[in-house]
Amino acid sequence: MDYKRIKEIMSAAAKDAGIDEYEIYCSQNENMSAETLKRELSGFSSGMSGGVSFRCIVNGHMGYASGSLIEESELCALVRRAAENAAAIENDDEVFIFKGSESYSESFPSLGDTGVDPAKIKACALDLQNRVYETDPSVTEGTQSAAVYITSEVYLYNSYGLELSNRVGMTGCYTYPVVNKNGEAQSHFEFALGLEGKEVEELPALAVKRTMEKLGAVEIESGKYNVIIDGRQMSSILSAFSPVFSAKQALLGLSLLADKEGEIVAAPCVTVTDDPMREEAPLKAPFDGEGVATYKKTVIENGVLKTLLYDLTNAKKAGKTTTGNGQRSGYAGQVTISPYNFSICAGDNSTEDLFAMAKDGIYVTEVKGLHAGADPVTGDFSIESAGFRIRDGKRCEAVKSFTIAGNFYDLLKNIDSLSDTVKWQIPDDFCVFGSPDVFLRDISVAGK
Repeated sequence: MDYKRIKEIMSAAAKDAGIDEYEIYCSQNENMSAETLKRELSGFSSGMSGGVSFRCIVNGHMGYASGSLIEESELCALVRRAAENAAAIENDDEVFIFKGSESYSESFPSLGDTGVDPAKIKACALDLQNRVYETDPSVTEGTQSAAVYITSEVYLYNSYGLELSNRVGMTGCYTYPVVNKNGEAQSHFEFALGLEGKEVEELPALAVKRTMEKLGAVEIESGKYNVIIDGRQMSSILSAFSPVFSAKQALLGLSLLADKEGEIVAAPCVTVTDDPMREEAPLKAPFDGEGVATYKKTVIENGVLKTLLYDLTNAKKAGKTTTGNGQRSGYAGQVTISPYNFSICAGDNSTEDLFAMAKDGIYVTEVKGLHAGADPVTGDFSIESAGFRIRDGKRCEAVKSFTIAGNFYDLLKNIDSLSDTVKWQIPDDFCVFGSPDVFLRDISVAGK
């Protein structure tokens, strides 16, 4: 995209229309992926998408319009449509075109942000698939592997002269081994960031090992158990309940964290941060969808809720300052409150230490249907799970088909201990969740 030309055309159209406050937002994404089945490529895709949005304030109301056709006539039409849409708005919330922050962080070099050709993506996927098959003779048909490359470019300009841009990229790969041994089949999904390096080299063996560990899984009796939740599974639970940290949800009465800033909401060992510029993150955001500079913030500190997440409008309503969490999902997305790199911070114990603390219990390594079984408003959850039995402080046989139930708000308060390593999910645009392994006592488990 020629951002300079887009700015010139739309700024002139805004001036002709008598619009004094406006914002131009552009985004462009490139995606490339190669998938395999058996020992062959089963698919390859490559494409680009993007577009432009225009926001303006007319008579105190925010009008908005977006489109993907980057032609002068269409860009001018977007300006007119946004002004017309502003006239139709009945919401009286105060709206803003942001004048700019005092300073902005410089983005670190991003993984994969140097350009990747199709041949490398295909070669990585095939190599990964072949190495999975070579790991163990029980790996069978249905096994899949893939490599991906993603870039995202964002440009923002407004009538106050604020002009920002950010370009990030990410590469990654995953494998889904299927094993069949003694008539029993199991599968497991495992991923790694990047196309090379230690994690990618170890991925096939790790994925097959974790698949094989599921063989011979048994059912357990219902009851109360000491439970250790694997970090990636706890990250998924944190993701499902992340709306409770939104100031908008709190102001609407849809979060029990409303009016709790400064109060104890979690166990003393729990600290939660949101870090848009986390050094290891593949996608970093030095500014949000409103042009506000982002920064690392402590949301919960030693159990105390320090802040909710705010955009400009909801910060004004609450008498607070925005936390720079007004994100957009693409050029056509409205501003919504969302975290970036949102995680429970690591503790001081190894996972083996947690097993020793639990003595007898369950290690949850898989959760299914999470969003269907979680209610962010009440905090209640009932989640189908799988994992391993813990006996005498050691991980033992695999267990299957049990359900853990509880309440997210209570879970935060009842965390006993945390492992010393944060495990991260796959990034979803600029949003990714992380957590160490979490030890909880006396959790309700429904088994056989």
